[in-house]
Amino acid sequence: MSSRVVITGMGVVAPNGIGLQAFESALRRGQSGVRFVEKLEKLNFGCRVVGLPLGVDELAKTYFSEESLMAMNSCMTYGSIAGIDCWRDAGFAVPEESSDQVDWDTGAIVGSGISGLDTVGATLVPKTDAGKVRRLGSTIVEQVMASSVSARLGGFLALGGQVTTNSSACTTGNEAVVNAYFKIKEGHISRMIAGGAEGSSEYIWAGFDAMRVLSTGHNHEPEKASRPMSASAGGFVPCAGAGLLMLESLESAEARGARIYAEVLGGHVNCGGQRGGGSMTAPNPDGVQRCIRAALREAETDPGEIDLINGHLTATMADVREVMSWSRALERSPDRFPVINATKSLIGHGLGAAGGLELVASVLQLSGGFAHPSLNCEDLHPELAAFEASIPRQVVERPFRVLAKASFGFGDVNACVILRRWG
Repeated sequence: MSSRVVITGMGVVAPNGIGLQAFESALRRGQSGVRFVEKLEKLNFGCRVVGLPLGVDELAKTYFSEESLMAMNSCMTYGSIAGIDCWRDAGFAVPEESSDQVDWDTGAIVGSGISGLDTVGATLVPKTDAGKVRRLGSTIVEQVMASSVSARLGGFLALGGQVTTNSSACTTGNEAVVNAYFKIKEGHISRMIAGGAEGSSEYIWAGFDAMRVLSTGHNHEPEKASRPMSASAGGFVPCAGAGLLMLESLESAEARGARIYAEVLGGHVNCGGQRGGGSMTAPNPDGVQRCIRAALREAETDPGEIDLINGHLTATMADVREVMSWSRALERSPDRFPVINATKSLIGHGLGAAGGLELVASVLQLSGGFAHPSLNCEDLHPELAAFEASIPRQVVERPFRVLAKASFGFGDVNACVILRRWG
């Protein structure tokens, strides 16, 4: 039996807002969360700006015990706060630690791109190299294992379904939602928390800085640094945070009277094979277009029904290729092209958290009837001039019906999700 899949809860820890209300308000206002980080200047980074959530350490003390926090790094903290908020937003109470009850009908797929490097860099490697292995502490493995985020959240919420972590670079969050969608659609489980989280650490960002793919031209104008679709785009701005969504079968949601934000119509994941212009760091346009078309087929949605695209759009040379791929995949010329915006212009690139953060933004836009502005593309790339009318510089208030959200990651991997507004 095939089940319809809906979204009944969300949680977000974003650079420009923690919690759904703050995040949606920031999206509508076009408020940036990109900030100058003095430590990166001292470390001689070329890029010294980051999309960084503020006040998380103090906030975490209201969520977790001191003992729990001692065994959690930033990625685990962001993901757990977003997960608990998502759980509560879906209408559930957080179980007591002393309770033996397990929720066998709910699981989680919470991914990360480079999880735990703050612990590896600050603790694991220095103490190991100094011969102080026995002083690493009994929770070191919990903090550095790839599945640290999902495992910690599974314990907080007593989840009894599949609890796992996926990792596919920038595609991680979108892929998690596609995987959860099929798990529910095929009747294997009633609910899945899905999305992505990424920690805050110079050890995460250093490699990208070394690759010269980060923005370096606006270190003292942080809000201007993330420039998707701009002629003066000079690389992406890294970002930390988490975005998680509760996917649920329609039958389960209706049976418990849950509030529904949107319906997941379908999705697809593929790889471009690092051929045809694709590489470890760039997508094969044919693979991108095949992914979008396959997602539309799974969603049983005509390309003409898409009226809003939340792009991957990283502020790199790939932006033009991405918009052209959307145009070809949807068979929509510039004069018929949907509205397209770039959440990264407001928060930066969340790496493994990007898809989760941007999917939360996508659902908020659908349910709230608006499209947020794309910042810093007043000097639109000349090859995108024909699409200018589709790129909002101010908030657009409109009851958008069907949204396509895609992510394209290192390894030439792609994921696309099709969402429809509920009601």
